[in-house]
Amino acid sequence: MDTIKQEKVRRFEEFVDRRLKPDLVHAIAQRDKVFEQKKIFSDLRINIENLEKNSVTNLKTLVNLGSEVYMQANVPDATHIFVDVGLGFHVEFTWSEALNYISAREEKIARQIEEYTRLIASIKAQIKMVCEGIRELLQLPAEPAY
Repeated sequence: MDTIKQEKVRRFEEFVDRRLKPDLVHAIAQRDKVFEQKKIFSDLRINIENLEKNSVTNLKTLVNLGSEVYMQANVPDATHIFVDVGLGFHVEFTWSEALNYISAREEKIARQIEEYTRLIASIKAQIKMVCEGIRELLQLPAEPAY
């Protein structure tokens, strides 16, 4: 194989290893974070709906003080809750207000998941295309499609 082909193959492989694969790992990690947010809001919605359904006005709970140290707490009025809206801010909501906010956030999170999924598919397609280019440069037979 001549040196020009070897150099092209090396650059393609380097592009995949140094650019596309790290981008893919980063996109998957970001999508996983968004999935975690989706679960948190889904759990919160379910808990609020259960509180409403059972007409709970006060409750006893355990509060995490930090470093997995918990303390028992008595909440005399559970009709208002504080929801983390981001950037360290918490907003006091009634249950219905919280459910409205949660549904809006869940819609936004669903759009983010779709965007990351499209990005991941695009990066995978680019990796496959570069690998196909390498295969053609090396004049290797095509892999059978399954």
